[in-house]
Amino acid sequence: MSTNARQAPLIALIAGEDSGDQLGADLISALRKRYPDARFVGIGGARMQLQGFDSWYDIRELSVMGFAEVVRHLPRLLKLRKALVTRLLTERPDVVVGIDAPDFNLGVEQRLKQAGLRTVHYVSPSVWAWREKRAEKIGRSADRVLCLFPMEPPIYAKHGIDARFVGHPLADRFALVSDRVGARDVLNVPQNVPVLAVLPGSRPSELARLGTIFLDAAKRVAQAMPGLRIIIPAANPRVHEQLQTLLGSWGDAESAPLLLDGKAHEAMLAADVVLLASGTATLEAMLSKRPMVVGYRVSPTSYRIARALNMLKTDVYALPNILARACGLGNDLLVPELMQDDCTAANLASATLALMQDSERRGHVVAAFEFLHQQLRGQLEGEAADHAADAIAELLEAPAAPAAG
Repeated sequence: MSTNARQAPLIALIAGEDSGDQLGADLISALRKRYPDARFVGIGGARMQLQGFDSWYDIRELSVMGFAEVVRHLPRLLKLRKALVTRLLTERPDVVVGIDAPDFNLGVEQRLKQAGLRTVHYVSPSVWAWREKRAEKIGRSADRVLCLFPMEPPIYAKHGIDARFVGHPLADRFALVSDRVGARDVLNVPQNVPVLAVLPGSRPSELARLGTIFLDAAKRVAQAMPGLRIIIPAANPRVHEQLQTLLGSWGDAESAPLLLDGKAHEAMLAADVVLLASGTATLEAMLSKRPMVVGYRVSPTSYRIARALNMLKTDVYALPNILARACGLGNDLLVPELMQDDCTAANLASATLALMQDSERRGHVVAAFEFLHQQLRGQLEGEAADHAADAIAELLEAPAAPAAG
């Protein structure tokens, strides 16, 4: 690479959903410290565009989840991937960074790596849960994998793949000691009442599967705990509209939930317990130091395929439970998790009520969450985006590998 290319590289980023948009925005900001004149192109959302990113396609086109959902959208996704690869091969950026969205990005990365472009995959897929040998496929796609969890690089090392722990960006955004009083003040929630935060998912498809179940569970808890305040943050306007429709049948005005526009972090911090769908939100609740109950359902077709192909390599699903095991806190579930057929309103309500009424258990969970938060920060100095940018800059400065034959 020429000196001018190093000073003003063309960097392609491909983000597939809202969380990837945030990661991408932070990464662009960190890379600009190193390359002030760099150009950033690819697929990204509003946050990335505010950082000067040129998004060639709408990020919402990649927001598809689950086997059945992907199959239904497959023709459109394949057409988009072909067009993206063609444009990237024409533009030939100095590095291509796929941000999460592995079902889409790994295929793109592999094609580009074969053509001699440098490729990075930012956010390792859950190789500890889904087919560890998938690490080999990721190695064929990415020159370097950037991992958010400390237990991931050793898995890649077994397969001879360059993987770096860069820290988890969410660990940078939460204080080690949470401020419940301040969060309740922000939301105008009384300090002396029990509070339950409910997060049934951030995608319309998740709400379609989980919304009624979670709201029914919350109503059952409210009936058993007079004076309970329920707060529900909506991830975006579309989700807000769906939740409003679902809440129309709540009935009891006195216990009706407070529906928020965004403010998920504040809602978690203000709560005594969080009832939420499995996913990244469980990590946010953990970093908020809030005891939680986790539930989830995928489409029956997706679940049957995963079981039939023996793809699940773990008997726990919630990130706090996975991290607790990886960090030596034992095999007992730190967080109740109710998956698939067990994810019913009655089961969620029972687990939530038990946690609301057990202050000793909540204290134990909070202490464990503080320990896990420190593990996610690791021994790294600075923020995760800076470590990710360093790993990408190091790859940019290295001699380019020849195209694969």
